[in-house]
Amino acid sequence: MPEIQSFFDEFGALLFQGSLDTCIMVFGSCAIAYVLGIALGVILHLTAPGGLRPATLVHAVLGWIVNIGRSMPFIILMIALIPVTTRLVGTSTGVRGVVPPLVVACAPFVARMVEQSLAEIPRDVVEAAESCGASVPRIVFSALLPEAAPSIVRGVAVTLIAVLGYTAIAGALGAGGLGDIAVRYGYYRFENGVMIATIILLIVFVQLIQSICNLIARAVDHR
Repeated sequence: MPEIQSFFDEFGALLFQGSLDTCIMVFGSCAIAYVLGIALGVILHLTAPGGLRPATLVHAVLGWIVNIGRSMPFIILMIALIPVTTRLVGTSTGVRGVVPPLVVACAPFVARMVEQSLAEIPRDVVEAAESCGASVPRIVFSALLPEAAPSIVRGVAVTLIAVLGYTAIAGALGAGGLGDIAVRYGYYRFENGVMIATIILLIVFVQLIQSICNLIARAVDHR
């Protein structure tokens, strides 16, 4: 149809770049956050009462840090971290400027999900590894994490979708991506077509993320 062709001629490149920026923000920040979050989650699990290496003080301090990180609304966290973000990446705006606050917001969330996933593993699995004389690192990498993999992968979908929502919020502060396009064109310029297009693209992203993570979770689930 001529109207649709005209719309894509005018806004197609903009929407493509916004989608690309959103993907970079979501997947880049989540990749870093999962490295930190899995490490924190494992330490929380190991140091918990009844864990392989109980340490009440370490567990309590890390628990408080994680809870503080999870309690901060993202938009406040993003503003509060502007000096740190600027020092780390040289800017507090654009795609680069939103990655550090996304990591800080996401890592505590991941840590709690990983801790919960590890806590659901039957004690028999750990005892079997211990009876073979496995060290704690070996138990973590050969027993705990493989057994928790399906749950962790399903948590990836939740995390990615949550971060996708954060990027839309960050768009209001000049972070770029689809959120920024929705605000600049859909809100300020009353371009309803652009607003509808960004909503459709975000829905497509959510469906793809959930479907792919479900497939991966089923593939790694050997129970």
